[in-house]
Amino acid sequence: MVELYKVLTLISVLAYWLIIAGITTRIVYKRRSVGVSLAWMMLIYVVPIIGIVLYFLVGELNLGKKRAARAKEMYIPYRKWLSGLFTTQQYRPQNLNDYTITISQLCEKRLGIPTLSNNQLTLKSSPDTILTTLIQDIQQAQTSIHVEFYIWHPGGLADQVAQVLIQAAQRDVAVKILLDAAGSRTFFNSKWPKLMRDAGIIIISALSVSLVRMLFRRLDIRLHRKIVVIDNQIGYTGSMNLIDPKFFNQSAGVGEWIDVMVRITGSNVPVLNCIFAWDWETETDQRMLPEPPKCYPHEDKASDMVQVIPSGPGMPEDMIQQVLLLSIYQAKHSITITSPYFVPSENLLFALTAASLRGVQVNLIIPDKNDSLMVEWASRPFFGELLNAGVNIHRFGGGLLHTKSVVIDLHHSLIGTVNLDMRSLWLNFEVTLSVDNVEFTQSLSQVQHQYMANSIKMDARQWRKRPLIKRLVEQFFYLFSPLL
Repeated sequence: MVELYKVLTLISVLAYWLIIAGITTRIVYKRRSVGVSLAWMMLIYVVPIIGIVLYFLVGELNLGKKRAARAKEMYIPYRKWLSGLFTTQQYRPQNLNDYTITISQLCEKRLGIPTLSNNQLTLKSSPDTILTTLIQDIQQAQTSIHVEFYIWHPGGLADQVAQVLIQAAQRDVAVKILLDAAGSRTFFNSKWPKLMRDAGIIIISALSVSLVRMLFRRLDIRLHRKIVVIDNQIGYTGSMNLIDPKFFNQSAGVGEWIDVMVRITGSNVPVLNCIFAWDWETETDQRMLPEPPKCYPHEDKASDMVQVIPSGPGMPEDMIQQVLLLSIYQAKHSITITSPYFVPSENLLFALTAASLRGVQVNLIIPDKNDSLMVEWASRPFFGELLNAGVNIHRFGGGLLHTKSVVIDLHHSLIGTVNLDMRSLWLNFEVTLSVDNVEFTQSLSQVQHQYMANSIKMDARQWRKRPLIKRLVEQFFYLFSPLL
């Protein structure tokens, strides 16, 4: 009997070693960043059983076989639609400036999406203004309304949006709504889905969450895009979910969420609609590619060029991070960034510190209080290196600053749904606009300066005096920052 126990023990130890060795080999084979690989290996070695289970569940970009097969089948028709953009009158690469030409070339080669002219952009920086303008546009809709959000939370003006969508459906406007299952679970448990479906609106829950699905695909991949397209002529995108901040997450103790949205008309609205169509077909297997951009009288100028940049599983890896790095390295005078969650990759951290050390004024604006405790603690270890390099860190005190924006030299801007953390840069479905429009970029810069005026600028000497216990907690979360 003793010999049997010895044999079983040896078999168990050998099996354990083979599993650890196999997963370690797989982590190395995936060739991700060194930080991500080391974080996973440390988790597996320190807490083996939990670490192994977590890696199988959320360690790799597993969309599921059915979804992956559908995406592969969709590639050719969507690629063909996007290739048609290069033949339109709005494709004017000769009009790109020095900041955007490299970004445009990157997106053309990796995404097959060109920068297009003839766009009219309006920045909306107040929740009431955003929702009121959206309501007015919905009321004028004639043929179709496509809505895609991570979070829809009932209450306040968000309910008025729901009501005008119902009214639009009742006058035979085709309304389709795609919402992330996890982010919008409160909405799906409310009265609104039934009222909308009764009116003829089609509502789809994206990336459903369940214990069964957990065995077949990664559950923490989320649909983080925010897109509204009306009649294929008016588009909205930006950082704001479909919420009224006065009625959302009031118990978190972080204040109201502060966001911006871009209202866009012109040639890139069908491109946003194409992204919606891709996400819709991925969930429903129903194709609804939009009409391509119409030809407009064109003035030979470079002030209205916009590049739409989708990112996420099934698309070229590291797309948004490459665009960010290109933008930062091209800066000559100033970089101003806003992000609610700041857990940068090694490459982004180096780019920001290098920019500051070569004389570029770098301003980073983040919330003073965050709704994610882990992210808040994980971001702090980066502050010392940034402050020592001369980066100005502003902690916004007027609520949860949720705006995701980058302004370079007051001439080039990025705005959309992407946070500066690994989840947005590597995992979630996101969308960003790269804007070559000085007037719009300077309007965005003015909003950023309003944030800074309502912020406290961190002091490097004071930061170094923080208690030892805080440093230890920061370092603990820092070890897992590549996984957040």
